[in-house]
Amino acid sequence: MSDDWWFRRGDESIVWAGQPRISAALPGVGVGVVVCALAAAATVFADPRAVVGVVPGIGLIAWALLRVKRTEYLLTTRALWLKRGVAGRTVRRVGLQKVQNTGYSRSITGSAFGYGTVTVEVAGGDDLQFRRIDDPESVQTAIMDRTASADERVPGSAAQWRSILSVVREIRAGIE
Repeated sequence: MSDDWWFRRGDESIVWAGQPRISAALPGVGVGVVVCALAAAATVFADPRAVVGVVPGIGLIAWALLRVKRTEYLLTTRALWLKRGVAGRTVRRVGLQKVQNTGYSRSITGSAFGYGTVTVEVAGGDDLQFRRIDDPESVQTAIMDRTASADERVPGSAAQWRSILSVVREIRAGIE
């Protein structure tokens, strides 16, 4: 997994990196295999020129596999990142301060084989999903640990809070 597609801010570092399991390509691979089989059958039983129908089937298989292999997920100390795309590239960054809630789900096969999907609710809509990743519970926990630490930080400096305290004391003294 390369890190040339995301930019570091200051002391930002990677907490977790992953990608979907290759099994996420199975539906596309299945369609490609069916197309190849139909083209082969048409070649044998109808017209030898139907062999050209194998090319789209192989293309579908390659596209499905590349789509999965070219999807990457990152959790850094400051943000969540998603990169995907075969011919083009889409990169999405969500700052941890915009994370409102997280959850994970597992299908029956995901429970049996240890994978699932982590869904991140983002302020302003357009949720982010890390699909078919290994050990989704630990990824969700890592995200929640990072967002909790961001929420627990007190904004402002000690000097600013001392200034606020002195103003509040003046107001209180004026009321009494």
